[in-house]
Amino acid sequence: MRKHKDHIISIETKIKEALIQLNDLNLDNILFVVDSNSKLVGSLTDGDIRRALIKGVEIESSVEEVIQKEPKYIIKGQNNLNKIIELREGNFKIIPVVDSDFKIINVINFRNLKSYLPVDAVIMSGGKGQRLQPLTDSIPKPLLKVGGKAIIEHNLDRLAIFGIDDFWISLRYLGEQIESHLGNGAEKNVNIEYIWESEPLGTIGAVAKINNFQHDYVLVTNSDLLTNIDYEKFFLEFLNNDADLAVLTIPYQINIPYAVLETKNGIVKSLKEKPTYTYYSNGGIYLIKKNVLELIPKNTFYNSTDLMELLISKNYRVISYPFSGYWLDIGKHEDFERAQIDIKYIDL
Repeated sequence: MRKHKDHIISIETKIKEALIQLNDLNLDNILFVVDSNSKLVGSLTDGDIRRALIKGVEIESSVEEVIQKEPKYIIKGQNNLNKIIELREGNFKIIPVVDSDFKIINVINFRNLKSYLPVDAVIMSGGKGQRLQPLTDSIPKPLLKVGGKAIIEHNLDRLAIFGIDDFWISLRYLGEQIESHLGNGAEKNVNIEYIWESEPLGTIGAVAKINNFQHDYVLVTNSDLLTNIDYEKFFLEFLNNDADLAVLTIPYQINIPYAVLETKNGIVKSLKEKPTYTYYSNGGIYLIKKNVLELIPKNTFYNSTDLMELLISKNYRVISYPFSGYWLDIGKHEDFERAQIDIKYIDL
């Protein structure tokens, strides 16, 4: 995987050297020019150089003479999703991400990414996976392989494709194996930090241990899911509804093979012949405003459903995001066996 530093060049660099660097980038041939303080000052393509040489600029001149001085960029931590969509649809494929000091901290490439969501992700991975014993006797469930790849990696990679690059992973049972397997995330061009649970903290309690989120929005997900959810659509729905918490929900239909009578005080008010009822179950993926997470008690066993019930009681906006794509909770042996078959046909 190409590193973002491959796209950075000093303003003092000679044009000839810049051409060599651009050639090495192949299809990704754009450079972002920084000054002596490492701040973004411009962009440079081979087309910029070609036009300058035609005008008589010397190839031994510095790139300062040929750069575009108003490059497109994204500021880390800001809610830039509409701008990101606009850039992507405007055919800007490679865009630098800068910090508050205007220093480049990443370069995103829409040939490889679907989006760049201003979201932190927490992957809950502390459970024992008891229903999958003996498979989980010596291996934590998130590291069980589906299609030759650990379950947790399917989740992490799916999130990373949507540009999420700040991850926290909660650990307890055999967590050392997960930390050793994923490391700090550098190989995937993301940052991973770990939260250790000395005691079980439920499905969201460990989130209260995190005090350095990079964004105003946090996605919390179980680590034992397989899904092809479009996280950008999920996030847009969350924003459009001004939600405090959005939960992915899975439609579950119940077919009644008989006529159903609706009554009041013994009087039949209506009759439905063999109706189908649709209910929505919790899909284990949540988008949450960062400030809402302050309501989670520290060092306490606390489930995501506890948080949802609290928010509902306090009149926060909790919304359902019904999802009809691929979703599988790998909780039992038959789920794990099904995943081995599904992975051959589902693009995750």
